[in-house]
Amino acid sequence: MELLKQRILQDGKCFPGGILKVDSFINHQMDPALMYNIAQEFARLFQDKGINKIVTIEASGIAPAIFVGYIMHLPVVFVKKKEPKTMHNMLSTSVHSFTKDREYKVCISADFLSSDDKVLFIDDFLANGNAALGMLDLIEQAGAEIKGMGFIIEKAFQSGGTILRDKGIHVESLAIIEDLSNCRIVIR
Repeated sequence: MELLKQRILQDGKCFPGGILKVDSFINHQMDPALMYNIAQEFARLFQDKGINKIVTIEASGIAPAIFVGYIMHLPVVFVKKKEPKTMHNMLSTSVHSFTKDREYKVCISADFLSSDDKVLFIDDFLANGNAALGMLDLIEQAGAEIKGMGFIIEKAFQSGGTILRDKGIHVESLAIIEDLSNCRIVIR
């Protein structure tokens, strides 16, 4: 997606350790017009998959997932990083956050993810694939079916994309970062 790639090169910031910061337009301050264009592309890429639910994980995946849900006329559910006292009938798993370098117990109500669901997972980044693998665990627990995974940005130099594709999952990443060494952004 050319518009996204240009924006990453223009406004993205690179930090040592393979960190790409896009908080001025994707995951802190958001550009709604760009987010809408991102969602249109995801909707186009996954339109023929028989999806009936969009799922994401708290918090940076929520905005793009809502836009995709709006365009595809589908409900959106987000996996929570803290267990609410009011959640019953809960499915949970553990996820390691690359950005925050800590483990989270994430959860979703089985009332909102069931064996009837054909799921599209949307998130901002695909790096090592930890959030996506946690999502696959929740989908399996629910007896639901993963139909695809869409990521705004994929770090090709980390293992997540390979792991998911090797599992036979339809993965679409709108911008693929080949390299961030020497704090230089190289996009495929």
